[in-house]
Amino acid sequence: MDLSWSDSEQAFRAEARDWLAGHVPARPLPSGDTAEGFAAHLEWERALHADRWSVVSWPEAYGGRDASLWEWLIFEEEYYRAGAPQRVTQNGIFLLAPTLFAFGSRQQQDTLLPRMAAAQDLWCQGWSEPGAGSDLAGIRSAAVRDEQAGGWRLSGQKTWTTRGAFCTHLFGLFRTDPQAQRHHGLTYFLVPLDTEGVTVRGFDRLDGDEGFAEVFFTDAFVPDSAVLGGLNEGWKVAMATTGSERGLTLRSPGRFLQAADRLVELAASNPESSTPVLTDRVVRSWMQAQAYQQFTLAQVTDIVEERPTGARSSLNKVYWSELDIELHETAMELLGPDAQLDSDWSRGFQFSLAGPIYAGTNEIQRNIIAERVLGLPRK
Repeated sequence: MDLSWSDSEQAFRAEARDWLAGHVPARPLPSGDTAEGFAAHLEWERALHADRWSVVSWPEAYGGRDASLWEWLIFEEEYYRAGAPQRVTQNGIFLLAPTLFAFGSRQQQDTLLPRMAAAQDLWCQGWSEPGAGSDLAGIRSAAVRDEQAGGWRLSGQKTWTTRGAFCTHLFGLFRTDPQAQRHHGLTYFLVPLDTEGVTVRGFDRLDGDEGFAEVFFTDAFVPDSAVLGGLNEGWKVAMATTGSERGLTLRSPGRFLQAADRLVELAASNPESSTPVLTDRVVRSWMQAQAYQQFTLAQVTDIVEERPTGARSSLNKVYWSELDIELHETAMELLGPDAQLDSDWSRGFQFSLAGPIYAGTNEIQRNIIAERVLGLPRK
């Protein structure tokens, strides 16, 4: 693995750093999970798109820069180093888009990707249901063929839909063959949320954010063009999306490198709180963030050299979710009784606790690692 950067990559870094320095809002935006904050973040997303920074690794025809995966990692590092706003379009550009590139028809790509890059179509993920969370194969939402109309009738319910209250479209799995075994008979659909028969019901979280939603489908009709990847091929397509969610694209190292640097600065500014035990935790957290970067660079090397990564995305997911908690728990201990007064660290800590749950619980990920990475027998 070559850890050096080429002259062109260094030039790309300099260009990204200069642009971010001149455009990142001087004050933090309100939470993107509130109506006010989501609107403010959309303005930021459209500023990114105007100068082709919203999706740097995509083809120019879709709003990108044809940047390499290495350059994408560089941009992510600079993005977080600059303290730029969270990406409220992440479910589309980081999760659905890689799936569209892999499984979408040319018409789907040409129609959907430019609007996604421009933050015109805003996508949420329809995975979890009241009886199926991490057990994705247990979903019950159904799609029934309507031959006369040339499409599908959707019924069921999705829940824990992140920013679903603000989005315009949903991607998710529906059961199209009720007789098939659990991981079969599923189809991946792309659904506009203004479709007749679709009801979005937002609900508040304890922290006051209001973006979460339940989505109900009552005989909602979608055409055949709403199918991504083929009839009853949904499990294979969904695994590509969950691989992105657990692995490289959703949680780049830049996020944790920046948090680790902030933690070091916090420890230096609070010497009275830095006991030997806490100092050791700060150092270990910083080292773990560096280790995650090295692991990701090795993973990108495999991707570039066309070596399959397979279930190793589950390793990513367990590692980054537990690293996120460790970084924020250490910060909260350094801050002591004043921790709740520091909104950045406090809110980050609250959100980090969800990390081992979303994108597939870490218990499930450890089973996947044991069986598919280590080759251990299923108990």
